[in-house]
Amino acid sequence: MKQPTPPIEWVDDHIRIIDQTLLPSELKIIEIRTAAQAVDAIQRLAIRGAPALGAFGSLALVVALDEYHSKSLNEAISHLESCRVSIGDARPTAVNLRWAVDRVIDRAIARSSDLENLRDNLLREAHLVAAEDAEACAEIGRLGRELLRDAVVIGTHCNAGRLATAGTGTALAPMYAKFEAGEKLRVLASETRPLLQGARLTAWELNDAGIDVTVVPDAAMASTVLSGEVDAYIVGADRIAANGDAANKVGTVAHALAAQAAGIPFYVAAPTSTIDVQLELGSEIEIEQRDASEVHEIRGERLTPLGVSAANPAFDVTPNHLITAIITEAGVLKPPFMDSIAKAMGRVGGSA
Repeated sequence: MKQPTPPIEWVDDHIRIIDQTLLPSELKIIEIRTAAQAVDAIQRLAIRGAPALGAFGSLALVVALDEYHSKSLNEAISHLESCRVSIGDARPTAVNLRWAVDRVIDRAIARSSDLENLRDNLLREAHLVAAEDAEACAEIGRLGRELLRDAVVIGTHCNAGRLATAGTGTALAPMYAKFEAGEKLRVLASETRPLLQGARLTAWELNDAGIDVTVVPDAAMASTVLSGEVDAYIVGADRIAANGDAANKVGTVAHALAAQAAGIPFYVAAPTSTIDVQLELGSEIEIEQRDASEVHEIRGERLTPLGVSAANPAFDVTPNHLITAIITEAGVLKPPFMDSIAKAMGRVGGSA
C-alpha cells in the first residue's frame, strides 16, 4: 500500500490538514495558524471524524496559545480555559474532541511551572493523543480482520478511515488489514447524503490504496443487503453510550436494520475514547443540527424549491440491540454491552 498524504500533520509551529470538503476533485493542504481557523475547519468539515477531531483539537490548543502571546502562566491558563469551550465544543456530538481538549489542557497545566513548560507539555500531550489513536486503529484493524476473516463483500457508511483518525481508521482499519494480508475484499460504500462522505471520502481513500470499492446510492443499500450480496457491515461511531447505543453519521440506523433483516453481522468500530460512560442511554446523546443549506444545495447549486424547509441532523443513534459487537483497542465488546463496556473502560483506566 503506497504512502498516503497525512490528513493531519504538525509542521514547525502550525497544523497542516487535507481540506476534506474539496475531495475527491482536489487534494489541497491548508495551514491552520489561529484558533479561529481551527474552529472554522472543524465546523465546515475540512477536518472531521471523531478521533481525527480529537487529534486536531489537541494541536489547535498549541496554535491558540502561540497566537495569544500570554505574558504569564496564569494568563495562558485562563486563555486555555476559554479554548476548552470554543475549540472543545465546536462540534457537539463527537465526544473525542472535547475529551482530547480536556485531557491535553488538564495534564499540561498539572505538569507546568512556567509558560515554556506549558507549551511543551501541550504539544507533547497532543502528540500522545494522536499516537495512541494510531495504535488503537492498528489494534481495531487486527481484531476486526479476525471477525471479518470469512467476509468478502463488506458494507460501510460515511467515512471512518485514515481521513477520520490519526491512524488507518476505525471501520476501515480491518479492511486495510485484510487487503494487506492478501484476502479477497470488496467494499460497498454508501453515498452518505447530504454531504456524501462515503462517495467522496471513503471511495477516494480506498481507491487510492488500491482496494476494490463500489459506491452504492443510500436508497439502494437495503435492497442490496437483503439480496444476499453483503457478508457483513462495519461502521464507525462519534459517541457510544454506556449501554452500547452508538451515534454515527445519519443514515446508519437504516443500514443496521437492513443487516438485522438479512441476518448478517453489524459491527461498530471505535476507540474507547469514543465511549461516554457518563451517558447511560443513546437518547442522551446531543445530535448536531447542521445548516439547512447542506440539504438544499450541492456545491452551491439550489436543488429544492424556495420556501421549502429542510431538516439536517448530522447523526442518528443505532440502538444496541442492532449491534453485533463493538470493536475497540481494548477488545471486541459483545452484549450485554453495559457489562462489556464497563469492563473495557476499567482496563483502559477510566472513561472518555
